[in-house]
Amino acid sequence: MLAAWSSLLLSTGFFLTVPRLIGWAIDDVGDPDTEVSRMVTLGGLIIGVVFLRGIFNYVNLYMAESVSQHLSYRVRNMMYDKLQHLSFAFHDTQHTGDLMSRSTVDVEMNRHFIQMGLVRSGQILLLVGGAATLMFLMDWQLALVSMAFVPIIAGRAMIVSRRMRIMWRRAQVEMGLMTTVLQENLAGQRVVKAFGAEAHEEQKFERKNASVYDWTYQARRLQSQNSAFMQAVFWASTGMILWFGGQAVISDRMTMGELVSFIFYTSLLVQPVRMIGMLVNTFARAISAGERMFEVLDAPSPVEERPGAVVLENVRGEVRFENVDFSYTAQPTLRGIDLTVEPGEVVALLGAPGAGKTTMMSLLARFYDVDGGRVTIDGTDVRDVTLASLRAAVGLVQQDVFLFSATVSENIAYGRLDATQEQIVAAAKTAQLHDEIMELPDGYDTAVGERGVTLSGGQRQRLSIARTLLLDPPILVLDDSTSSVDAGTEADIQRAMEAVVKGRTTFIIAHRLSSIQHARTLVVLDRGQIAEMGTPEELAASGGLFSQMAEVQVAASLDGHPSTAAGLPARGAAS
Repeated sequence: MLAAWSSLLLSTGFFLTVPRLIGWAIDDVGDPDTEVSRMVTLGGLIIGVVFLRGIFNYVNLYMAESVSQHLSYRVRNMMYDKLQHLSFAFHDTQHTGDLMSRSTVDVEMNRHFIQMGLVRSGQILLLVGGAATLMFLMDWQLALVSMAFVPIIAGRAMIVSRRMRIMWRRAQVEMGLMTTVLQENLAGQRVVKAFGAEAHEEQKFERKNASVYDWTYQARRLQSQNSAFMQAVFWASTGMILWFGGQAVISDRMTMGELVSFIFYTSLLVQPVRMIGMLVNTFARAISAGERMFEVLDAPSPVEERPGAVVLENVRGEVRFENVDFSYTAQPTLRGIDLTVEPGEVVALLGAPGAGKTTMMSLLARFYDVDGGRVTIDGTDVRDVTLASLRAAVGLVQQDVFLFSATVSENIAYGRLDATQEQIVAAAKTAQLHDEIMELPDGYDTAVGERGVTLSGGQRQRLSIARTLLLDPPILVLDDSTSSVDAGTEADIQRAMEAVVKGRTTFIIAHRLSSIQHARTLVVLDRGQIAEMGTPEELAASGGLFSQMAEVQVAASLDGHPSTAAGLPARGAAS
C-alpha cells in the first residue's frame, strides 16, 4: 500500500506539471523573441513528464491490484476458517447459499474497493488539492469561481452514499437468498425431477432473481443520476471559468497561457468528479459487504474451546450424562437426562423420531453445549477438553452420510489422512465393503462423484462406517447406521460389528430391533426424557414402550417373524 501511494503521489505530481508546461509554451509562442531551443526544451519536458507519469501510474495500478488480491485471499481464508470453527448452532440458523455469497461476492466487493476506492480516493485528494493550490497561486479570484462547485458535489455525495448503502445492502441480501435457492435446487435435482417440480423451482428462482434485479437497478439508477448531476455542475463551472477568465485576459490580469493552464487544471478535475460518483457507489457496496462479512468473522461460536482446555488422553470410555437439559429453541429437547455408561459397554438408544437420541450424542461430541447439567468422559467435563481430542475420542457414523467428490480411498481416510492403504482396506473389510469396492472400475481409486452419487445408499453407509472405524475411537456412535442396507448386508455388518464394539464404549441409535443385537443395555427415550432402561429381556417383559415397539415391528414384518435382539423373546413368548 505504501508503494501504491508513493507511486500515486509521484504520478499525480507529474500529471499536475503538464498544464503549467503547456501554459508556458503557449505564452512563449506568442512572444516573437522566444528561441526555438526553448520550445524544444519545453516539448521534451512535456514528453518526459508524461512518460514518467505513465511509469508511476503503472506501478500504482500494479501495487493497488497486488494489495487488493492479497487482502481478498486472506479474507477468504479467514471466512473459510471461521466457518469451519463455528458450531452446529450457528450453521442451523444460516443458509448455505447466503454464506457462499458472503464468502465470494462480498469479499470481491471489498477487493474492488481496496483496488479502486481506497487507492483512487488518494488520487482524488491529490488532484483536487494540487490543482486547487496551483489555481489559487495563479489567480485566486478565478480559483474561487472554479472551486465553488466542490461543496455542492461533496454534500450530494454524502446524501447519495447513505441511500446507496441501504440499497446495496438489500441487493446483497437478496443475492444471498437467490444463491441459496440455486444451491438447494442443484443439490436436490433428484427430488425436483421425481416430483416434476421444474416449473415451481423456476418460479421460485425468478422471484428471487427479480428482487436482486430490482434493488441493483435502483442502486445503479441512483448512481447514474448522481454522476449526471456532478458532471452538469462541473461543466457549468467550466462555462463560468471561460467567461470570467476571458475577461481577466482582456484586462491583462492573466496571460493566455495562464488561462489555458487554468482550463487544463479544471479539466483535470473532470476525472476526480467522475470518480467521486464511482467511489460513492464502491464505498457504499463495500460498507454493506463488509458488514455482512464481519457478521460472520465476528460471530461468537456457541461452542468455544475454553482457555486452558486439556487434551483428552488415554480414554477408558466411561460416559456420564448428569441431569442434562438442552433445547434448540424455547421448547425443551432433553430434560433431566441421567445416564452412566461403563467402559466397553454397548448401549442402544431407542425412541420415536424427535425423542432426543441424536441430540444426546451431539452433546457427547460437543456439537452443542448443554443448557444444564454436564456430560463427562472418564470423569472430565467435555467442555474442559480440547475439541480436537474430544472429536478424536468420539467416532460417529451418522445417519445422513456425506461423501466428498474424491476417490473411495480418500473418503475412507478423510479423518485420518496419514492412513496407509493397508489400513484403509482393513477398515473397508470390517465394514463389509471391500469386495464391492474391488468391483468398481478403478477399485479404491474410483471417484465417487458429488455426495457419493455413484454409490448405492448401502455402499455410502458402509463407507461411512469404514471411515469412522479407521479412526479407531474408544467411543463409537452408530446413528441408525444400517438403515439403508438390505437384510443380507445388515447381517454381514452385524457380524463384523462383534469385533468392532469389543472393548469400545458404543452407542447404537436404532429404529429397527435387528440393529441392537449387540446391546445389553437399552435406553428408551420419550419426549426428551428416559422412559425405560434395562436389558432387552427386562424391557420386553415390562409391557412398556419397548414392548410396544417390538409388537409393532413384529406386526409389520413381511413373514411374521421378528428379528429380535440377542436373547430377546418375542412378545408372545415373554407373556
